[in-house]
Amino acid sequence: MAPPTVLPETFARAVAGLRSAAPREEILLEEVGSPQRLAPYAFALSGTVLRAGDEVATGRLILLHDPAGHEAWEGTLRLVTYVTAEMEVDLAADPLLPTVGWTWLTDALDALAAPHRALGGTVTQTMSTRFGDLAGPPAAGDIEIRASWTPLGDDLEAHLLAWCTLLASTAGLPPPGVTALPASRPAGAA
Repeated sequence: MAPPTVLPETFARAVAGLRSAAPREEILLEEVGSPQRLAPYAFALSGTVLRAGDEVATGRLILLHDPAGHEAWEGTLRLVTYVTAEMEVDLAADPLLPTVGWTWLTDALDALAAPHRALGGTVTQTMSTRFGDLAGPPAAGDIEIRASWTPLGDDLEAHLLAWCTLLASTAGLPPPGVTALPASRPAGAA
């Protein structure tokens, strides 16, 4: 029988911070299996944004910890994310979408005072047209945001809340406390 594994204090505090954050009600968080080969210690969460019972965006946030440090990370902790959502075709085709998608992340980290360094990533926009047995809507668009950054310190609650803000932005949710206007107004409405 193997002895119980004692987690490094830095990693344990970081995981506790991720677990302690309470996202907005439209976001469902679940602990999921984490990759085992990227770092000696890892923890992962999946996030799903629900609107009117429909899944409108998904993501994964992975915490990596290497007590020896990692030169490219510029630290011992690293957060890695993947977020994706289907978008309206006209939005997905906008050439400014990648820049806007990236600012959803950077603005969320800044607004929630989640100090970090070594931030990098990609934003991908795709258009798909379905044919044959997969026929459906004439075209669909998607956005994918992949990023990683090194949090400064090991209290990661603000980082998780910033990530949830990224999920909400990607899903097109209005800011908390703001009510979205209906997409169309009834005839004769003022």
